[in-house]
Amino acid sequence: MNSPKINFHIITIFPELFGAGSYSDHSLLKRAKEAGKISVQAHDLRLWGEGIHRKVDGIPYGGGPGMVLGIEPIYKAVKAVTKGTAKKDTRIILFSTRGKQFSGAEAERLAQYKNIVFICGRYEGVDERVAEHIADEEISMGDFVLMGGELPAMTVIEAVSRFVPEVLGKIESLESIKGSYKAYTRPEIFKPTKTKEWKVPEVLVSGHHKEIEKWRTENA
Repeated sequence: MNSPKINFHIITIFPELFGAGSYSDHSLLKRAKEAGKISVQAHDLRLWGEGIHRKVDGIPYGGGPGMVLGIEPIYKAVKAVTKGTAKKDTRIILFSTRGKQFSGAEAERLAQYKNIVFICGRYEGVDERVAEHIADEEISMGDFVLMGGELPAMTVIEAVSRFVPEVLGKIESLESIKGSYKAYTRPEIFKPTKTKEWKVPEVLVSGHHKEIEKWRTENA
């Protein structure tokens, strides 16, 4: 089997979220993994923690509530995960509310890398030196706050994987090519009650391909 087109690495304190039977073990992502198009590996940050309890966090300087994930275990984890990879082929991403908002264009850009490493924060956050000296970029999923970076990691994995050749089967399946237009299927007329009818737009059942294409363009 050829080497995967993209190796996704997730550094997290909850690696079980990405274990057997998890999200990436289903549907198109599963097929992409089996075909050797992508690989998804979770790395337990606590493996690089301190002491018998594998401590990875500490109280924030200056006071305040919560705990902060420390720079030392994250530095060691990233160094181990990226060992033997070329810098130009690798992107290290820290999820942060202060990061650049994720988009389809960002997903397409990231699909050019062979190795993508996600640093998933938890608790009160991550030592800022990780953003300053370790991560190549910070990404935000939007104007809201989640409890950690694990869901963003899986979101980015799926969005980026769609740009890997053959993962979707047909390149025409990309919304950036076909557009994201309204879709319908059988039955042509659905009756939720005796007095209601929900119909498929007539143009879609007309057989006039130019008119259908025009309709889809207008409704994309």
